[in-house]
Amino acid sequence: MDICTLHRGDAPLLVSLPHDGSHIPAGIAARMVERARLAPDTDWHVSKLYGFARGLGASMLVPTHSRYVVDLNRPPDDTSLYPGQNTTGLCPAVQFSGEPVYLEGQAPAEGEVAQRVERYWRPYHEALHTELERLLQRHGRVVLWEGHSIRGSGLPFLFEGRLPDLNLGTAAGLSCSATLQQRLEGVLAGQKAYDWVANGRFKGGHITRHYGEPERGIEAVQLETSQRCYMDEETFEYDEARAARLQPVLEQLLRATLE
Repeated sequence: MDICTLHRGDAPLLVSLPHDGSHIPAGIAARMVERARLAPDTDWHVSKLYGFARGLGASMLVPTHSRYVVDLNRPPDDTSLYPGQNTTGLCPAVQFSGEPVYLEGQAPAEGEVAQRVERYWRPYHEALHTELERLLQRHGRVVLWEGHSIRGSGLPFLFEGRLPDLNLGTAAGLSCSATLQQRLEGVLAGQKAYDWVANGRFKGGHITRHYGEPERGIEAVQLETSQRCYMDEETFEYDEARAARLQPVLEQLLRATLE
């Protein structure tokens, strides 16, 4: 099985969807608790939700494997992205619910984590880096759009209460230009269907923070979307009607990156 698939576009925009994958190799799944084998913390259907981006000329990078195998949006040394707050790691041992991923004594040791980084994490990041550099050389500027989604309520291990519908993250303004952030916030403020926040609970993960170099012409933005906006959070089923209402807003945001 491929580690990831890359659609190459011509526009100065790369849509990265690092938590879209849900495949768990059988040998790893056998060591997991029953619930974790369903990969419940997947960013379900985001590649389908963002499918329109290809029509804008965007490149799109999509992994095949679950974040439970290795989290592509964590640094390879597993440094916490949110010190002092509950989070999940490079090879998560806990689910978003706070429950364990693995059966007792079956979590991966340091050597296995290093092997997973080499086998699954590194190929994704090599593809990401190569595509960013290709687009940067071609256009002189490129935007990396990190598309994410999460259950928007009922996850007290990660946050209290209800998460806003749309959560824009720019590493507190460090991963993109002030001009781009203002344009994106203008789009969000101009629509009335969804509530939103910028640099709230989710400010951007490793990919946004690591690859965003606005001074070089690489701007990185993360959007964490509450899954209730486009799917059933209980069954994980895609909701065509909800998605159809959300996609025009997402398209406006992506078009704003191309202005």
